[in-house]
Amino acid sequence: MRLFLNYIWMYRRLLLIVLTPLILLPVPLIIRTKEAECAYVLFVVAVFWLSEALPLSVTAFIPALMFPLFGVIPSKKIASTYFKDFHLLLTGVICLATSIEKWNLHKRIALRMVMLVGVNPAWLMLGFMFSTGFLSMWLSNTSTAAMVMPIVEAVAQQIINAEAEVDAMQINSSDGIHNEVFELDENNTEMGTKCDPEKHVNGYANWTVAVYSNGKCTAIEDYRAETCSQHEKEIPEIQPVSENKYRTKKDQMMCKAMCLCIAYSSTIGGLTTITGTSTNLIFAETFQTRYPGSTEINFGTWFLLCIPITIILMILSWLWLQWLFLGFNFKELFKCGKAKTQREIASAKVILDEYKKLGPLSYQEIMTFILFLLMALLWFTRDPGFIPGWSALFPEYKGYATDSTAALLLGLFFFIIPAYPWKMKTAEKIKSFDYAPLITWKEFQACMPWDIGILVGGGFALAEGCEVSGLSQWIGNKMTPLGSLPIWIIVLIACIIVTSVTEVASNPATITIFLPILAPLAEAINVNPLYILIPTTLCTSFAFLLPVANPPNAIVFSYGHLQVIDMVKAGLGINILGVLVVMLCISTWAIPMFNLNIYPSWAPTIVNSTALATTAFTTAM
Repeated sequence: MRLFLNYIWMYRRLLLIVLTPLILLPVPLIIRTKEAECAYVLFVVAVFWLSEALPLSVTAFIPALMFPLFGVIPSKKIASTYFKDFHLLLTGVICLATSIEKWNLHKRIALRMVMLVGVNPAWLMLGFMFSTGFLSMWLSNTSTAAMVMPIVEAVAQQIINAEAEVDAMQINSSDGIHNEVFELDENNTEMGTKCDPEKHVNGYANWTVAVYSNGKCTAIEDYRAETCSQHEKEIPEIQPVSENKYRTKKDQMMCKAMCLCIAYSSTIGGLTTITGTSTNLIFAETFQTRYPGSTEINFGTWFLLCIPITIILMILSWLWLQWLFLGFNFKELFKCGKAKTQREIASAKVILDEYKKLGPLSYQEIMTFILFLLMALLWFTRDPGFIPGWSALFPEYKGYATDSTAALLLGLFFFIIPAYPWKMKTAEKIKSFDYAPLITWKEFQACMPWDIGILVGGGFALAEGCEVSGLSQWIGNKMTPLGSLPIWIIVLIACIIVTSVTEVASNPATITIFLPILAPLAEAINVNPLYILIPTTLCTSFAFLLPVANPPNAIVFSYGHLQVIDMVKAGLGINILGVLVVMLCISTWAIPMFNLNIYPSWAPTIVNSTALATTAFTTAM
């Protein structure tokens, strides 16, 4: 019996792939409507995405296979849904991210921001959180966490070593202290990785990351892409840090808090921009596709909406981690003029030494930073809303230029601007300039997350199928009774559901499944779709509970300072705080920004059969 169960467990993925379509097959065979056939495809894709029985990008091709066979959408039409404006925007962003990480601009920004806040462990945590959050606005949360964690680990170990030396001096009555700086060796950390974590390039998926190794950028699949169940989602193999390696309980708690602050801030920071997370990008493209007449969502409006959320949630997360692991001493924390301890001096030294290793600001970093500023400026000023943007320069082509236009324009410059404009090479005693751009096509190609592009295309194909088959309208009509509930309860229920699902499923898969369901719900109950879709999108990123919930959690867990119960206790608090802050946002400043109390003209008006019958009866009377 045990052997039989072992075989079942071994082939559980194959069984799920075979049995799911067979079990659900009576739905289209018995009901025999286009809605039922589309629902069958939706259920199969959802099961495969949630269980990861197949790679997510492979599952995304199922609608292109099944919709033509069921006669829902022709093959040529469904194929066109797999490439949208989203992919052009992603291309420009990856050009920027590749150059930032290739030339180490990300590390300089992180270290500089940490140096500004001081060296007290509490303030040091806050500095790491805001620098990590800022980087995560433009890079993926995975690559941001992988880049910052070696620095955090070095600082934490240096603090522990410095205090140990102080105690040894006091015991031996020594006259001085010799404090050796903990050298940050990014190729030999306790993560046990064989790649260079400093050089992680934006994989942009919640499970994919690319790294530079020996000058080449290669894609590496995370544990999520290689497994299909919770039991197989394993963290990288390491030697756990045993408790006797900590001098005191306080040192252990400090390491736990510093690890978690990086995991949480790398995710929270990505909420701020449309390009910060894949879920934001998926929402923006899906929303524009479903509501082409809407002009509410762009880079500028999203930033203004979410920057308060990010700041509030970052500070609350910092306070929560302080209270949970270190104890929050208000007087001690804000006491001015206090002499620096040996711990603070040691942490300041290791950060300063790491910053000095970068050397002076290079030409490549300057050019990358200039292009970064120009890209952000063009995003903000395209159509800010309160004043005419640069898109108004083309009134006869209104709506033609989008955020992807600016991203592609600046992304092109990364392939044009020379990386070494003054470098000479000698060949047979003839000197000539060696032209090489800031990034090459091979570097971009290796760092471009093609799997996320296919996954998003599958989501667009599903949404198109739901619309054409009438499944979206059918779902909306069935959900009409929810209109009797207060809107804030509907939003809260939706936020709790997606926050729970995203703990066990990838964030892009979760948002791709729920957007085609929640949009018809908003239309059916005559509520502005943004009222439900914005908070749901934000809450999809709140995967803080488990090491397997998202890659940043796994990265920090792999350093051996944390136990699962630590992440559950801390993550539960962050999840609750996140949902509350999002509810605060959607109930206050989001309402005047998007006129959420008014059903917009760009959204379709759905009249259900019950309403029609009531109207006819009233007319007859």
